[in-house]
Amino acid sequence: MKKKILIVDDSALMRRVFCDIINSDDRFEVVNTATDGAEGFKFICEKQYDAVVLDVYMPKMTGIQMLQEMQKSHVSARVMMSSTTTGEGARETLDALTLGAIDFIKKPENVANAKDENFSKRFLDLLYVVSCAPMPHFGGATLPARGGREHGQTFTKRFDVNIHTTADQLASARTKVTGTVHAVPPDVKLRNVVHKGHRKIVAIASSTGGPKALHDVIPYLPGDLPVPVLLVQHMPQGFTASLAARLNEVSKIKVSEAVNGEKIENGHVYIAPGGVHMKVEKKGGVHCIKYSDEPTREGVKPCANYMYESLIDCDYDEVICVVLTGMGADGTAGIKNLDLKKQTYIIAQDQSTCTVYGMPKAIAMTGLVSEVVPLKDVAEQITKNVGVH
Repeated sequence: MKKKILIVDDSALMRRVFCDIINSDDRFEVVNTATDGAEGFKFICEKQYDAVVLDVYMPKMTGIQMLQEMQKSHVSARVMMSSTTTGEGARETLDALTLGAIDFIKKPENVANAKDENFSKRFLDLLYVVSCAPMPHFGGATLPARGGREHGQTFTKRFDVNIHTTADQLASARTKVTGTVHAVPPDVKLRNVVHKGHRKIVAIASSTGGPKALHDVIPYLPGDLPVPVLLVQHMPQGFTASLAARLNEVSKIKVSEAVNGEKIENGHVYIAPGGVHMKVEKKGGVHCIKYSDEPTREGVKPCANYMYESLIDCDYDEVICVVLTGMGADGTAGIKNLDLKKQTYIIAQDQSTCTVYGMPKAIAMTGLVSEVVPLKDVAEQITKNVGVH
């Protein structure tokens, strides 16, 4: 049976382009189109769709306002945003992900680009992933007033973390999560690792579902974490700076988009910029960020494999590798190569809390993983395994 798709976009041209792309694939069928969020919201209240393609900017009711209305009404849908890469467009897209959208695709700049086979393939591949993802929970999440940590708000549920929550509130909520028993799939064999050495670094890989998942990890790390954190999140150029700024607003630990050549320091999260690979190199006795323009790998740029492999020649005694939600297998090859030369301790997100159980499954099946944990426990395991108790 074909998956039923709703398109919500004020542009007649984009509705036509998206309809043509979607209906060209036997897996899908566009059953309705809407010209704004109000009409789109009416449709999802009346019918069930396998996925919704939602524009950000529309008159009458924007995509963000439609998601907010879904939150208020507890109406759920699998949503894929179509977004621009302008500064405000990137921020609005992250707002959408906070509100429950599963992922986004960068809108083509013109009709010629929209008809490009590469764009069509990316669009259809992502739409399929979104349509197969677990139904997200709608209800409870809100968006911040711009301005940072002082605009805090208390949340009643563990998974209601978003950019309106202050770092202190996150830390307080985190202490209430105790006694979790981690269920490991029977086909996954865990590896016991004895920590050694004092110089450690954390390296995180995430993809589909990652921006929302990271809001349940990074803000729970202490500001004085005695190690640096590298992070590859699969995102196009123009979006990672907004993600870094968003996370920095709610975290005690410093978060920024990595800058080519900057010194890597403890208590700092470095997010790989979209469109380049991020590596680590040693210069004059210190470790620094290095951009690389090598070809895409695993179909992505930045690619976590490059990040992990660059740590082989560095002076860190141990690398804490963390693999979060995402399609594909990025990170697995890099970690396997790294593990041949370095001490590694590998943490994978469990299937039940993943938007897409692809990357964590790939690394879990290698037999190298030491822990498989739900998303809410990832930060605690990172903190514990770098020596903070």
